[in-house]
Amino acid sequence: MEELKKTITQLAFWDELSEDEKAYAEQNTCIQSHKKGSLLHSCGNECLGMISVISGEIRVYLLSEEGREITLFNMYPGDVGVMSASCVISEITFETHMEVGRDCKIMVMSSMAFSNLAENNVYVRCFMYKTATKSFSDVMWTMQQIMFFKFDRRLASFLVSECERSGSQEINMTHEHIAHCVSSAREVVARMMKRFSEEGLVELKRGKVIITDIEGLKKII
Repeated sequence: MEELKKTITQLAFWDELSEDEKAYAEQNTCIQSHKKGSLLHSCGNECLGMISVISGEIRVYLLSEEGREITLFNMYPGDVGVMSASCVISEITFETHMEVGRDCKIMVMSSMAFSNLAENNVYVRCFMYKTATKSFSDVMWTMQQIMFFKFDRRLASFLVSECERSGSQEINMTHEHIAHCVSSAREVVARMMKRFSEEGLVELKRGKVIITDIEGLKKII
């Protein structure tokens, strides 16, 4: 209960809610824990609603009819997402999937509660569209990377962004995990990593990549 209170009060619109709205939001919000590799599903006939990542990592992706996955973006602690709330934002006309990249704990506000708050409170509504706009910006950046950039630039960009995000030169990811993140095949990632290693840009360890020349990676970008 204390964790829920601490997390929900950090939402950007929280101070703009009435006392009744705050009580309603809390009653319809819960904390969930999910293991690495699990998928986040809707609850019954209701879409997932708004989620806030407390710990861990979530990969948001599209799945084609042929089974090909395209990673749109990743969510990390502190990130809030509404891409799964297609029943709330009617303009979202495609289905996204969410896979847990690292064991995670998330806060979930039901789609019904989030929809009601957005309909009756302009601050929640503005927050909803601002969050959705940021997500679409991330999607467009990903599409630009896939369509116009060579793979060495895409991979170098990913490694640099992960290094800067975590503040560590050690990236604890397998080649398969990285392949999911950059929408490629594990074999392609392995070949490019080998090239980067031979050029002294990275050091490859089992289940991890150590950045040894971040400036060299930046030159590729």
